[in-house]
Amino acid sequence: MTTRKKLGIIVYAPALVGNDGRTLAIVQGMERALPGLRMEWGVSEDGRLIALPQRDTWLIEGTKDGAFPLVCNGDESFPVTVYGVQTSARHAPGSQPLLDVHAKLPLDAVGLAAAADVLDAMAEGARALWGHATPDRAALDIANQTAPTLEGPPSPPRGLPALKLFEHIRAPEIPYYLGWLNYWSEAAARAIGFPDPVRDAELLSRSRRTATGGWVVRLTDAPLDLDNPAHLDALKRAYERFPEIGGRSTP
Repeated sequence: MTTRKKLGIIVYAPALVGNDGRTLAIVQGMERALPGLRMEWGVSEDGRLIALPQRDTWLIEGTKDGAFPLVCNGDESFPVTVYGVQTSARHAPGSQPLLDVHAKLPLDAVGLAAAADVLDAMAEGARALWGHATPDRAALDIANQTAPTLEGPPSPPRGLPALKLFEHIRAPEIPYYLGWLNYWSEAAARAIGFPDPVRDAELLSRSRRTATGGWVVRLTDAPLDLDNPAHLDALKRAYERFPEIGGRSTP
């Protein structure tokens, strides 16, 4: 039995302030971005699906302590999930707490066709600073760029650069790392120096603006596969182009 391939989407946004409407904006935006999607199920502590006939009310009441509970579409043939957690000021860049929104959708033809729209909708709904959508397998290698080893510093695979821990990055709008599809708010794009019409011509050919002036930037045409030398090279070139990402630039 083969393991279903998944696309992980994470966006990082300013912390929730009470019930400021962003939880519903995220979920409703995902539904608009993926035709036919209905996120009307929760999951019990023992893993059972729970129908949510009053989903919006349930989400509003469940949004507390800077987080919101997992909601899904209840479809085992095409599972989509989303939830939000808070990163405390102690562990966040610039000592500012963040809302981290995590979603998963299948890495199939339908999921791929909607991936950029879903990332855009989540990021705009959350009023995110930055985010990404990356296949799970590539995301594991990327995560190891900051994972401490027994010796202390990170030991990135595949010749990728080592990145600083999140709390050591100077400002929350600076992306921690790159992914396959990258969402950069206007503030994030400005912080990393994107776009430059000459140096970023190739990336701009695979980019689009968002309604709030941000960008969705596709690193490679096909989903990022770091076993593909061309994809690995594209990721390395992007890190070279944007040394601010991951806190690697010298003040």
